[in-house]
Amino acid sequence: MGEVTNPPRIAVVGTGSGCGKTTVVCALLQAFCNRKMAVSSFKCGPDYIDPMFHQKIIGTPSRNLDLFFCGEDMVRYLFCRAASGSDLSVVEGVMGMYDGMGADTQTASSNHLAMTVEAPEILVVNVRGMSLSAAAVMSGFVQFAPNRLAGVIFNGASKMMYPAYAKMAEKVGLRAYGYFPRIPQAAVESRHLGLVTAGEIENLKEKMNLLAKTAEETLDLDGILALARSAVPLTYEKPVLPAPLPHRVRVGVAQDEAFCFYYADNLELLAALGAELIPFSPLRDPLLPEKLDGLYLGGGYPELHLQTLAENKTMRRAVQQAVESGMPTVAECGGFLYLQQSLAGIDQKAFPMAGALPGEGKMTDRLVRFGYVDLMARREQMLCQKGESIKGHSFHYSDTSHNGDGFLARKRKGEYLCAHVGPRLYAGYPHLYFWSNPDAVARFLTQCAGYQKEREV
Repeated sequence: MGEVTNPPRIAVVGTGSGCGKTTVVCALLQAFCNRKMAVSSFKCGPDYIDPMFHQKIIGTPSRNLDLFFCGEDMVRYLFCRAASGSDLSVVEGVMGMYDGMGADTQTASSNHLAMTVEAPEILVVNVRGMSLSAAAVMSGFVQFAPNRLAGVIFNGASKMMYPAYAKMAEKVGLRAYGYFPRIPQAAVESRHLGLVTAGEIENLKEKMNLLAKTAEETLDLDGILALARSAVPLTYEKPVLPAPLPHRVRVGVAQDEAFCFYYADNLELLAALGAELIPFSPLRDPLLPEKLDGLYLGGGYPELHLQTLAENKTMRRAVQQAVESGMPTVAECGGFLYLQQSLAGIDQKAFPMAGALPGEGKMTDRLVRFGYVDLMARREQMLCQKGESIKGHSFHYSDTSHNGDGFLARKRKGEYLCAHVGPRLYAGYPHLYFWSNPDAVARFLTQCAGYQKEREV
């Protein structure tokens, strides 16, 4: 028998990418936080950047919920665990609400997630350049497939046109929860992996408060909160996890502007299974923290900081020595590139990196690999036994001369080899989702414990 909880919750879904979901969600989060409410936030899918904006607003980690990475039972558990104690939980969708893992399925879509956590859905419709056609759009989304659509927010609408849009919504069975006008002063720039990161925007708080002020004026916040409180009780099962280590190990986590892509749930699983997480900066710190037993180098934007990374010779040498000495290491995407011999920017000017692995990386002008991968181990190594799998995703404009061959990356269409692996190493392009295989995390930390014993001899 599972446990039952009923956190107030909504899912903000959209007609497609660029319709204004992130703007609306950030406005809602800031507005409800300004009302002194305890708010939790979630992002559908593997994106790192939107949760970083959420986290800057609410002051606590934002979570990714992804039905490819783990099944419905685990997603319900992760949602309920993080939503516990919140006055409101907001789930931001991805792409269009029915867009899933492929053009022919809504598996892992925003709607699939909303149905899984039984969250009432609010559809964001960008009505710029649209009048009566907005009714056809709403009607199509309501009728296309089973859903939990309860309301709509009109992005890009004017005060004058809003009553007409609200009547259209009523005719297709949706409640209008307001409109959101265009606010150029609150615009956020973008780059090749999406929006710039929250930490790069100096006046972010001012922009978010401008969105919140607008939300108070143009959205029915009380109605949205009432909708969230109308959600039905949710049943979930606690997963059986590996036993934590008897003694904690110290895992250094690269965290700065160059290495900033981490799933909050990944870090918390590491901590739950016995890791003390020690942040450090490959950009600014001269050396690794003392007495480390393992390294976790996540992705980010090393290509934007090549000269600074290269000039920090003492850190590069420290990382090289740590990996070559057998310190257990997980390095994903940008962290993987940092371990190689060199990395060239889009101008093809190469800078030296840590030099712990073979390979020269370079930026390209196109997306090299994109999408979900099921990684099957081709031989026994630190994270997985031969034939075992862990799930992840790739999204990168760079390429390297040495991708590695420790895993077979299986996609819906096609497969390829990737990742350098060893008894104490995972280094490859795919970003891993630890909850898809908690045993892999336990194995990593077991190797860290072994390294700790060797270090203390």
